[in-house]
Amino acid sequence: MKGIHSAETDKLFETLLKLRTVDECYDFFEDLCTIKEIKDMSQRLQIACLLNKGLSYQRVAEMTNVSSATISRVKRCLDYGSGGYAKALESMEE
Repeated sequence: MKGIHSAETDKLFETLLKLRTVDECYDFFEDLCTIKEIKDMSQRLQIACLLNKGLSYQRVAEMTNVSSATISRVKRCLDYGSGGYAKALESMEE
């Protein structure tokens, strides 16, 4: 995703890093994103967690009620992406 690198995107990520509480994150994301976008991102992280635990696509689909296409996209990012999910999952375990 090298095409997204810009001063504006840097500023967005720097701002995220400065948020200190879950409530601050809720406030920011509610202003920044639609509710559906927030739910979609949360669901993708949940899918990544389940796949990382070794659950099958079928079991993940049953648990999350998402399409196999969404599960496949998350799995492809886990396997061949930039490592963002792996870093996030690792930090969640700490």
